[in-house]
Amino acid sequence: QVQVVESGGGLAQAGGSLRLSCAASGIIFRINTMGWYRQAPGKQRELVATVTSMGNTNYADSVKGRFTISRANAQNTVYLQMNTLKPEDTAAYICNANVQEKFYSGPKDYWGQGTQVAVSS
Repeated sequence: QVQVVESGGGLAQAGGSLRLSCAASGIIFRINTMGWYRQAPGKQRELVATVTSMGNTNYADSVKGRFTISRANAQNTVYLQMNTLKPEDTAAYICNANVQEKFYSGPKDYWGQGTQVAVSS
């Protein structure tokens, strides 16, 4: 089994910054893509940013130039640095890890519980 745990959410003012962290633990042979998604009340979950094991990144247009995703492979950890925050960034931020548990097993998606980010205007 794999556990995915986020930390670092909180309250920020518009224009401010927050840094989220997410660590995967358990039976892990390899983690492929790790990423952040978010879900605001009454809205569908949406992709924020992803990073592959080789460091290739992908961002939603709404966060390009403001958010930076990074990864520490040795620690099975992914980070999201969020700058120039806007009220519309308010959401639960949920971490995803695409994990191969054994060398012979196929990859599975694991999700964290989410960490709340609130941005005041």
